[in-house]
Amino acid sequence: MTALTLSTSSAAALRADAVVVGVAKGAKGPVVAAGAEAVDKAFGGKLAAVLETLGATGAEGEVTKLPAASGLKAPVVLAVGLGDVPAKDDGYDAETLRRAAGTASRALSGSKKGAFALPIEDVASAAAVAEGALLGAYTYDKSNGNGGNAKDGKNAKNVKNVKNVKDTDKKNNGPLAEVALVGGKPRDKAYKAAAERATALVEEINRARDLINTPSNLLNPADFAAEAVAAAKEHGLKTEVLDEKALKKGGYGGILGVGQGSEAPPRLVRIAYTHPKAEKTLALVGKGITYDSGGISLKPAGHNETMKCDMSGAAAVFATVVAAARLGLRVNLTGWLALAENMPSGSATRPGDVLSMYGGKTVEVLNTDAEGRLVLADAITRAGEEKPDAIVDVATLTGAMVLALGNRTFGIMTNDEAFRTSLHEIAEEAGEQSWPMPLPTHLRKGIDSPVADLANMGERMGGGLVAGIFLKEFVADGITWGHLDIAGPAFNEAGPFGYTPKGGTGAAVRTLVRLAERAADGDLG
Repeated sequence: MTALTLSTSSAAALRADAVVVGVAKGAKGPVVAAGAEAVDKAFGGKLAAVLETLGATGAEGEVTKLPAASGLKAPVVLAVGLGDVPAKDDGYDAETLRRAAGTASRALSGSKKGAFALPIEDVASAAAVAEGALLGAYTYDKSNGNGGNAKDGKNAKNVKNVKNVKDTDKKNNGPLAEVALVGGKPRDKAYKAAAERATALVEEINRARDLINTPSNLLNPADFAAEAVAAAKEHGLKTEVLDEKALKKGGYGGILGVGQGSEAPPRLVRIAYTHPKAEKTLALVGKGITYDSGGISLKPAGHNETMKCDMSGAAAVFATVVAAARLGLRVNLTGWLALAENMPSGSATRPGDVLSMYGGKTVEVLNTDAEGRLVLADAITRAGEEKPDAIVDVATLTGAMVLALGNRTFGIMTNDEAFRTSLHEIAEEAGEQSWPMPLPTHLRKGIDSPVADLANMGERMGGGLVAGIFLKEFVADGITWGHLDIAGPAFNEAGPFGYTPKGGTGAAVRTLVRLAERAADGDLG
């Protein structure tokens, strides 16, 4: 992964392939942002005028490259747009800095070192620039996707974190190798801690991104489980893997029902981090459909090609637990990865079948493409048996949520209004777009079934809410529960923007880690 260093050197004196400066959109033209004073001086105080001549406006996401003036050690100046100049006495918010830094990192792909002289006023702004720069530097190493057929975890070695490996695709020069944070204070404990947190957090987000981007023939449920076991050994975590025999013995009808049409059998993975001084316990449940064809209710043409991403929730949960361990958070955190491949075959679950779920409830399967809620239901029930302070499930669950909130915002549903508000605030604090959604009681009747306790489908309108109502049925009494539907932001099919790459994004990891940090401080909202 891209290295991060804190530098007390002047932006003019630091040797790098390029020096990154911020430029804002002012009333009378571009305005050079704080942090670039030394660079502006090298241009005789006329850097803004030069940028304007080159067409720069300071609009968010805009990138302008120009040859460095004499007196600068870096040969290139890269000016990145910050958007409007903030109001008097207000600095740039953290997300603006993250996106600008990420945009710059993407523009410097293939370079050895970038000196980031963006506005850093305090530890929080330094952390934001560090996170954005590291997130933006991500590239997926396609050389690992070398074909083959995944069986029983044998291809788990093909899933790796990006560690500055040159991509075999000549169009991709690999990530920026080093980010030097100008204005960082390497001897200041707070700045050093912020840099270490940013590094650990982004490495785990990139772990999730790599898993999401891995082709399904190289990552089936057994492979994913093997990845979790390997990471657990490395970071001192406890794991338990239930294979198809253990799932059958335990009565996990939802996971088994979804996975029974595939040659690659399902898995339920428990990965746990504990801290001796923890006062709060969180359970995270992730949907891990390593490929979703829709089953017998086959998806139409044009909707299958990116379904390797349907395990993004499990990837986010996995990454969060490892991140918590690396950060040493004072919280007990248990991740449940509900892993299955949803395929049509002679053995697949049929529309109209009734499944006996873990815990005893029965579900009539009206649509086999509403499979995520079935695997989550089993895992949520099992997680509740350990009586955590809260359960949060994460899933690319419904297309309805994408229609409601678009491709960049995830929905939040809970059984506790205060917790829903808290999750929304936490997501905003972490820099992820979310929106609180209701669970209308009148929609519950729609999932009644004449042959089972409930059906896996209800009214078409409000389908994302219906899915949340279904999951709520499996939450034990007295347990605070939240549901994050990340179907929109989990996989970016459009072009990259800010610090967000094309493909797997690692959506929800930052929110979940921030939730764990709050829980470590005794606050769950």
